[in-house]
Amino acid sequence: MSIEALIFDVDGTMADTEEAHRVAFNHAFERYKLGWKWSQDAYRELLKTTGGKERIAAYLATKTLSSSDRKRLTELIPAIHAEKTKFYSSFVADGAVPLRDGVARLIEEALTAGCRLAIASTTTAANIDALLGATLGQRGIEMFSVIACGDQVRAKKPAPDIYRLALQHLGVDADRAIAFEDSHNGLLAATRAGLRTVVTPTYWTEDHDFSAAAMVLPSLGDPQRPLPGEPGTLLQDQAWLGHAELVRRVCERPLCEVSALYAGAA
Repeated sequence: MSIEALIFDVDGTMADTEEAHRVAFNHAFERYKLGWKWSQDAYRELLKTTGGKERIAAYLATKTLSSSDRKRLTELIPAIHAEKTKFYSSFVADGAVPLRDGVARLIEEALTAGCRLAIASTTTAANIDALLGATLGQRGIEMFSVIACGDQVRAKKPAPDIYRLALQHLGVDADRAIAFEDSHNGLLAATRAGLRTVVTPTYWTEDHDFSAAAMVLPSLGDPQRPLPGEPGTLLQDQAWLGHAELVRRVCERPLCEVSALYAGAA
């Protein structure tokens, strides 16, 4: 079976963006004089809630507040998040958020092989545009046939909506595409859409359950930054995941029982 498309999550998967997001949130909180500050440990826990505005709402739900203050702050969430996005975009534009090892290489290999690319992310279109432009240059956005972002669907990850939207716009069946994720929620979203999924965890997600993944690697790797113990442990061709091996190794494995169960889930 041929693979026609690769679908990438963004935050954590294409780039380890979470520290930049955390700092941007804290700058926005300071700008609005909220007295909130998210530590790395706190933010790691908050990442279990998908979506920036949803994350603020989840944090707000833990605070003891009067009904009037809760209403005021809830109504302020979109403005806080918009301010946070401005800070984050400035960090990205300054080059503070590089792509993870192997991402740019695999993208180029896939395009050369005639494979189409898509993004399925819960982050905003502005964040995606900023990252692609800063890391891949003017061609960044043009490399992707479809860019599906969180505000385009009703339910965010772990719901499969964003992946189903990407597949719909690609015009590709799920068994002819491979997803790339870094988190449990992302993996659930992809497998519920029927996608075989490669997971590359980060510090923020390394303790998540990835048992439903087709392959789990510390990163995609590069000739300049080979993966320890490879080839010979998970990879056979070289010490980084190339497009040819990706297609061969992932497609030789059927959807696992968990993935098959989720593929039909709403």
